Amino acid sequence: MMVAISLANIVGIALFVLGLHYLNTPATARTGNRLAMVGMAIALLGVLAETGIVDWWSVLIGVVIGATVGIVAAVRVKMTAMPQMVALYNGAGGGAAALISSVEAFMAFAHGSSFDPVVSVSLVLSALIGAVSFAGSLIAFLKLQELMTGRPITYTGQQFVNGVVALGILGLGAWFVATAGDVPPWAFLALLAGALLLGILFVLPIGGADMPVVISLLNSFTGLAVAVAGFEIDSILLIICGALVGASGTILTVAMSKAMNRSLTNVLFGAFGAAGGSEPAAATGHVQAIRTAGSDDVAVMLAYAGKVIFVPGYGMAVAQAQHSVKALADQLEKRGVRVLYAIHPVAGRMPGHMNVLLAEANVPYEQLLDMDDVNPEFATTDVALVIGANDVTNPAARNVASSPIYGMPILDVDKAANVVVLKRSMRSGFAGIENPLYEMPNCSMLFGDAKASVDALTAAVKAL
Repeated sequence: MMVAISLANIVGIALFVLGLHYLNTPATARTGNRLAMVGMAIALLGVLAETGIVDWWSVLIGVVIGATVGIVAAVRVKMTAMPQMVALYNGAGGGAAALISSVEAFMAFAHGSSFDPVVSVSLVLSALIGAVSFAGSLIAFLKLQELMTGRPITYTGQQFVNGVVALGILGLGAWFVATAGDVPPWAFLALLAGALLLGILFVLPIGGADMPVVISLLNSFTGLAVAVAGFEIDSILLIICGALVGASGTILTVAMSKAMNRSLTNVLFGAFGAAGGSEPAAATGHVQAIRTAGSDDVAVMLAYAGKVIFVPGYGMAVAQAQHSVKALADQLEKRGVRVLYAIHPVAGRMPGHMNVLLAEANVPYEQLLDMDDVNPEFATTDVALVIGANDVTNPAARNVASSPIYGMPILDVDKAANVVVLKRSMRSGFAGIENPLYEMPNCSMLFGDAKASVDALTAAVKAL
C-alpha cells in the first residue's frame, strides 16, 4: 500500500510540474489545467488511502462539498469578476494552511505534548504566512468587488503601526519556537489574530492599479505557507506543491514589477494610485483639447485600414465586450485587414486578465502579442483601438518625469497613424492621473459603453 501511495504522489507531482510548464503559453494552457486537475485527483486518492487521523469517508465528504462549491462558483462567476474569484481562492489556500497549523498546535495543547524545532518553526511560519495571505486576499477581494474603495487607504503613523504589529507577531513566534510549543493557548491565538491584522494592514494602502502584483504576491505567500505546513504533517506532496506555487508566484511578481518599472517595495509601500498624485504638466486639471468621433467615422477608418491593433483593458472586462471585439475583428479580417491584440502585463486586475477574456472569445493565440512583441508594430499600424486601457497607454510614462508612472514600460499606441479610445468618460484610470494621449492630434475619443460602442462599429463596418 505504501508503495502505491508513494507512486500516486510522484505521478501527481509530475503532472503538477508538467501542467505548470504548459501554462507558459495560451496555446497549451488548457492542456496544462487538465493535467494539473488529473494530478490533483490522483493526489487526493493517495491522501484518502493513507489517512489515519480520520476515516476516509470524512475526507471524501469534504472533497465533495469543496468540489461542489468550486464548480458552482466557477460556472456562475462572470468573467469580469474573475480577479475577485482568484483572490478568494488564493485566500482559501492560505487559510487552509493556517488551519492546519492551528489544529496541530491545539492538539498539542490538549495532550500536553511539545514539538521538535523543525515542526515548531513550521507551525509558526505556516500560521503567520497563511493568515496574512488569507486576510490580505479578502481585502483584495473587497477592493476588486468595489465593496470598499480601490484607492490606497493610508493614515498617519501607518508604517509605525505595521511595525509594532509585526514585532508583536515575531515575539510571539519566537516564544513558541523557544519553548517547543510550551506556551498558553492564548499566545497562539494572539499570533493568529496579529497575522490576520497584519494581512489587512498590508493590503489596505495598496491601490487598485497594483492589484495584479498584489494578487501574484499573495499567491506566492499561500504557496509558501502550504509548503511549510507540509513539514508539520510530514507530507512531501504538500511541500513540493506548495514550493511550486510559491516559486511561480514569486517569479510572476518580480516579472510584473519589472513590467511596471517599479520595485516590489514601491508597490507595497508607495500607495500608488492615490488621488491627488502628480499630474503630467501638459494635462493638469481637466483635459481640454480632445477630439470626439462617431461610430460611423471610426468604422470607415477601421474598414479601410491595412492593420488594426486592439488594445484591451479593464474597460473591456467591465463591459464584457470580449465577444463583441472578436465579432468586429472577424468583420475586419473579412475585408483583408490584419488584426492583432496588444497585451500589457498589468492590464486588468489580475495576471493574464486580458488573455483569459480573449481566450474565452476564441481569439487566435497567435494574434495575442506581448508588449515587447507588439510595440514595434504600432509604427506601421493604421488604427490602434484602445478599449479602456488607460494607464498602460499613457505616454507620460516616457516623457514626464513628475508623473507617478514615469519609467513604466507602456504600449506605444501613440505611434500609430490613428488612435481611437473607447471610454465612458474622461475619468482617469486607477493610477489617478490624466492621460496626455487623449490630447494628441492623431487621437479620437469614442464615448460610451465599450460593448455598445464595439457593436455599433461592427454594424457600421458591415454596412460599408
